[in-house]
Amino acid sequence: MFVFAMSLRHLRPVQQPQALSRMALGMLALATGLSITMAALPGTSGSAALAQSQSGGVDRPALSVEAARAAADRILAAVKSRDANLRYSQFSEELKAVSSPSMVAETMRTQPKLLSWTLLSVQGGLRNTTVEASLTTSMGKRELFIVLNPEGKLAGYHLDVTDEAPGAVAKRFVTALSSGQFISARSFLSLSLQKEISASSLQVRWQQLQRQTGEFVRIRKVVVAEGGGDQRLVLVSSDFNRLSDSLFVILNANNEIIGIDFPSDPITPKPVR
Repeated sequence: MFVFAMSLRHLRPVQQPQALSRMALGMLALATGLSITMAALPGTSGSAALAQSQSGGVDRPALSVEAARAAADRILAAVKSRDANLRYSQFSEELKAVSSPSMVAETMRTQPKLLSWTLLSVQGGLRNTTVEASLTTSMGKRELFIVLNPEGKLAGYHLDVTDEAPGAVAKRFVTALSSGQFISARSFLSLSLQKEISASSLQVRWQQLQRQTGEFVRIRKVVVAEGGGDQRLVLVSSDFNRLSDSLFVILNANNEIIGIDFPSDPITPKPVR
């Protein structure tokens, strides 16, 4: 399996999962043993590539609190105006590489309208700065975490989906991947995993999978393995034009994706009966 995770020690939180079935734990152990780190890109690590793309190859200090809040306000104003060209111009170079104004416009058409927002905490890092915002949308309240690079450009984001069903979150993630919306797909990952996995890495691994399976056709079934406690394992059974197989999506208690396992040796096509 391709394991889209940092490693087993990063895949699991400090508390060990207590309620996953033995079958699920066995699959996780097998997947980790065959780990291909999602961060690995040809010639450089995903985190290094992300840092270089965000800083232009030169280390720059993170934004000040005032600059981060101003950048977050500009980004949210563009979302509210539903201006796809302006929204795209606010992307970091790494995000622009896997998107386009037309893709942004398509994503906006599927999202609830943003009505207003309140900026909350600002957390600085070595390079990136995360701004938490409370959104009021046409579908209700949402919490959003905006990750900004040193230039004030959008480097990533995460929308709080704690109140949604794990199966629904996993399905939306795979749907975003299959439609080429790699920035949206990456937003379902936990912020800590996003530091290791770039949007371009997601694109590369998805393309590698489809070279073996053929093009994605549809999601057939979503099954949540026996769970509870810290983690959930969701099997997303999918049809490709050569064969059918299951994608494993691992979520924590807050419905943040902390691991994705794609089959590296998919089930071979079966004769027509």
